Amino acid sequence: MRIATRLTLLFVSVTLVVAVAVGWLALSVASHARYQTLYDQINAVVDAGLRNPSTALNNALYVNQYNNYDLALVVVYPSGKTSEVAEPSVPLSVSPTMADVAASRNQVVAVAGLPGFAIRSLDIGGGDYLVVAGSTRAIARQTEHEVLVVVVGAVLIALAAGALARVVMRRDLRAMGRLIDYAVAVAEGAEVGEVPAPTGSRDLTDLRDALAVMVRALAQRIEIEARSARTMQEFIDDASHELRTPLTVVKGYTDLLAQGGQGEAQRARALERMGREIARMESLVRDLLLVAQLREAPHHPDEEVDVSALVRARAEEFALEHPGRRVEVGVDDGVVASTRTDYLERLLTNALTNVERHTPADAPVRVALSDEGPVARLVVEDGGPGLPVYGERPRRFQRFDESRSRDTGGSGLGMSIMADIAESMGGRLRTARSGLGGLRVDVEFPRAQPGRAAART
Repeated sequence: MRIATRLTLLFVSVTLVVAVAVGWLALSVASHARYQTLYDQINAVVDAGLRNPSTALNNALYVNQYNNYDLALVVVYPSGKTSEVAEPSVPLSVSPTMADVAASRNQVVAVAGLPGFAIRSLDIGGGDYLVVAGSTRAIARQTEHEVLVVVVGAVLIALAAGALARVVMRRDLRAMGRLIDYAVAVAEGAEVGEVPAPTGSRDLTDLRDALAVMVRALAQRIEIEARSARTMQEFIDDASHELRTPLTVVKGYTDLLAQGGQGEAQRARALERMGREIARMESLVRDLLLVAQLREAPHHPDEEVDVSALVRARAEEFALEHPGRRVEVGVDDGVVASTRTDYLERLLTNALTNVERHTPADAPVRVALSDEGPVARLVVEDGGPGLPVYGERPRRFQRFDESRSRDTGGSGLGMSIMADIAESMGGRLRTARSGLGGLRVDVEFPRAQPGRAAART
């Protein structure tokens, strides 16, 4: 027997078994639901009588009529005689007996004396009982019909699956053509979505997987190039915006000096102002280059840095340089992060420089580094005036208030650089009001496991 025939027969057999199993499960669930609905109707009528024994019969009749249940209600007397008070569309073929009553006092049951019915009885006083009965014949007939439908449907599905399997075996060349068309579309730069799903032989599957790997690599490369272009454009926009003012000042003073006729004092002031603007431009260029470097490759786990030692040393230096301030330092030992030492030093320098520039000389400062399991938290707080807005991620060249001008607050890159460095460490930077009354800079970052490489601080 040819392999195609054997695979077809196997596919047909498996499909038939699965279809029958699924159909049988669905049939069982549906049949159980129909029986449960009938039982719920019977219990609803009986429960209505149980709620008030003195009017049990009237209550049961009312619920049956109000909900239009197709149930039989039969009163069974102690003498064995019966009286039918509600007749269903399928009447009882025989009358219930006291034995049937005894068997159905607590739950809905099917008794041998009343074939094709489910019953439950209720004491209505005076030795009389009410038997509530519902026909199960319609449910049984419907179930038998559905069994036939399931069997026939399963056979038809299996035959259709067999025919489909035969067709699929002849689709290898078509699948190959689709993969070729997809590759051509990708080469032409068209938006084609995912690689077509593998169909046919194993060779086609391998080819499709190789093509998918190539397309993903190409898409990643395109994304890297697009991100690089966006970063370059942002860099150019930022530089042109922020360098315009100092260049204008330098040009103005250059033109003034070129005209001549200035006194020595005026020439000295012009040269001094030009020197300040040139120094500020140098600082701006360095900051812009750092921003571009961080944005171009945001993650730099180049070394394992002993953050604890670095933070402690920098905080103690700040305290020595500012004896008029109350500086609180709380650093947990053993905090190591995957980053670069110069990046972490820059983050600390920016944070403490902001405190130095924008808070009174006697404002308190708190520097804390805490070990919080998989992450660590660096917090720098001050008792200065704070910011008008907290919680936002700092943007490049953003000055939070007018007091932080170019003359007193730098270029507006400091907080943005801090945020970029935090993100390069796999963490984030947040601002909030400090308990000291000023600004709280909160940097959360993942810890590295110490000992894999020598820590440099």
